[in-house]
Amino acid sequence: MTTGLIALAVALTISFSTLGPGLGMGNVGSKALEGMSRQPEVMGQLRTNMILAYAFMESLTIYGLVIAFMLLAKM
Repeated sequence: MTTGLIALAVALTISFSTLGPGLGMGNVGSKALEGMSRQPEVMGQLRTNMILAYAFMESLTIYGLVIAFMLLAKM
């Protein structure tokens, strides 16, 4: 593979692996705050579920970063 193609693959990997979870985090945060404002008595459970969802989304971003580093090692 040429260096330019690998650089393009790295850029696309990072951009796509951060775009989805970034949008998802915004959506989860928005809906969690909406749920907390509607039913304050379940705030603790919603917060726990929100943090767990953030952790799963962040792991997808980290996987993309690892793949990008693996591609960079081939340059």
